Amino acid sequence: MTNPVANLLFASSIFAARLCSFRAVASSSPRTFSTSIPSSSLPRSSRFKGKTFIVTGGTSGVGESIALQLAAEGASGVSVVGRNETRGNGVVSKLRDLGCEGLFIKASMDSVPDVQAVVPKHEERFGVAHGLVNSAGDTGRGWLKDQSVESWDRLFAVNARAPFILTQAATNSMIRSKIQGSVVNIITITSHGGQPYLCGYAASKGALSTFTKNAAHQLRKDRIKCNGINIGWTASAAEHKLQVEETGDEKWLEKAGEKVPFGRLVQPGDIAELACFLLSDKSGVCTGSVIDFDQMVIGGYD
Repeated sequence: MTNPVANLLFASSIFAARLCSFRAVASSSPRTFSTSIPSSSLPRSSRFKGKTFIVTGGTSGVGESIALQLAAEGASGVSVVGRNETRGNGVVSKLRDLGCEGLFIKASMDSVPDVQAVVPKHEERFGVAHGLVNSAGDTGRGWLKDQSVESWDRLFAVNARAPFILTQAATNSMIRSKIQGSVVNIITITSHGGQPYLCGYAASKGALSTFTKNAAHQLRKDRIKCNGINIGWTASAAEHKLQVEETGDEKWLEKAGEKVPFGRLVQPGDIAELACFLLSDKSGVCTGSVIDFDQMVIGGYD
């Protein structure tokens, strides 16, 4: 005979674990949360020597980490795309400190003309890109019961339409130049379905996940790879700002770490290492993969 109290406790623990873990990410050694990245902590190599890359959302957080990791591993040029000119120029300065030329391209991902101008601006400075990272994203909240059409359209414009435009332009240039390049899309674990208050966000990132596989299938005969990373809860500066605004708790990160299996959230540097692997020749023929990078295993139950 089952114990109703035990069942209630079990169900409560499962709910709590899912609520916390659905936005959490696993990784190796702990990193310190910071709004800036010390170049001395970046792994060094020359595997991207002579290659250039475009990174959207490259002015902060995950995008910045990826851009700096590319530079630390020998990239000759990186275009960082974003809206904030001050932050963008700051990242360009960090790139140069690492021996890599940088270019800030000011663009709003919800503007078609802005997005269409990105690849030509990169090519004017560096030539055809060897890799594209679609890291920019809008995480706007919205429930099914009250999400506006305007917010829904913006989420799809930023999270799905912009990556399509950029991938189309970048890979068409790669094909013409016979470059065996790579595209990495930063997606989210929420693309599997997501929390109720992320209705439009989940749907738009689900579209990006499907697009990743479709593009990979089309591009494989040109030996261009396209992969995605379903990241969970990430301890970025943007997330810190959002959490403080929503909860008023400056110590949210420490408390969040206590609730997840690995004792911490993902750091932007964790994602950068995986993204750079997928951009490199080390990833071999891996294409069309969307990797869940999270402490919750989709389909697993306790």
